[in-house]
Amino acid sequence: MKLSFSHARRILTEVPRNAKLAYCLLRDPRVPTAPKAALLTALGLIVSPVDLPAWIPVVGELDVLALGILAVKVFIDACPDELQAEHRAALERRESVWDDDRRLLVGTARRQVSRTVGSWRARLPKAG
Repeated sequence: MKLSFSHARRILTEVPRNAKLAYCLLRDPRVPTAPKAALLTALGLIVSPVDLPAWIPVVGELDVLALGILAVKVFIDACPDELQAEHRAALERRESVWDDDRRLLVGTARRQVSRTVGSWRARLPKAG
């Protein structure tokens, strides 16, 4: 199978979208535990310092990125269609759990940077 530029571009634009959707679905208590456990296990395997040997069929041959994309896709597909649609709509409106958590994280980071800069400025000698 030959990978065209347009196909590669479509895949690359879907990755962040699917990652945000997976995040929202992972945080949704209505999603069954089994798909959540499978996704977290796959992601844990990706970040694990233990490298799977190449002799393990399929898994040993998968690239880490491919495994991550596959895990997220399988997780999303395992979630109920109505929950997928609900979270996709919330993401489009920028009212999703992803957006709320991102805003909280950015606000917290800004406040911390402001405090740190203020602390540094207080320690500088006064110009005079």
